[in-house]
Amino acid sequence: MAGAGDGRELWLMGVGANHGRSDRVREWLTEAGYSTRFGTADELAEERALGVILDISPYSDDGWGILLALKSNPITRNIPILPIYLSQDGLVGGVFPVAGFFTLPIDEEYFVDRLAVLGLTEDAEDYDLQALMISRKGEEPVAKVLESLGFEVVNAYTGKEAIALATIGRQYIIFSNLMLPDLAAFELVERFRLYPQTRNIPFFVLIKDSMKDGECSAMSREIEHLVRKKHLSKDEFLVHFRRRVAPKQED
Repeated sequence: MAGAGDGRELWLMGVGANHGRSDRVREWLTEAGYSTRFGTADELAEERALGVILDISPYSDDGWGILLALKSNPITRNIPILPIYLSQDGLVGGVFPVAGFFTLPIDEEYFVDRLAVLGLTEDAEDYDLQALMISRKGEEPVAKVLESLGFEVVNAYTGKEAIALATIGRQYIIFSNLMLPDLAAFELVERFRLYPQTRNIPFFVLIKDSMKDGECSAMSREIEHLVRKKHLSKDEFLVHFRRRVAPKQED
């Protein structure tokens, strides 16, 4: 993805009608040289965007629904999304940088193409590379595609098992369901960032192509528990932002 000043804007989504809740974030981004705007998923499909900053807190306006809508639409699914927790008072409680999202059941052709564009399949056939699959059921269709690309798939069925395997193993890429029996995927990302050997492994989140209201509420509660009462400073926010939204995006 191109950087600030390329004429495209960052879209703030999920903040609802109370746009004032995002004033702090917009001010920080403006100081960093980025233009911002509000919009809907339908509007985004008709215009070019640098990326999306998406509120997934309990105070968001259908943040999870927006995420699904963007990632289910071939026109918008390549646009980088940075999920954040935005409090009722506009404080940034957390930022959750992941390598990307794929909807389930996967579109195999898109899945393979996307990994190739990100440069993650080039060495799979030449080297003994492992893909860690974190899922209660193993996600066999995803595993089969990864194996066809040359990866050895290692399964973890809980977040704690995944941490144990990743910290002693040699994983090259990680895929995780959004909800796990013991942890949410975003909490798992936070824990992986604590270990030097796992903090830079590309981490992809697998999401169902539809979520019930109860599932969305449960996920929001998990996120709220994760951030508790902490909030990020401008510098802490922009560090996360540049790590996730700055990579090059194909046109």
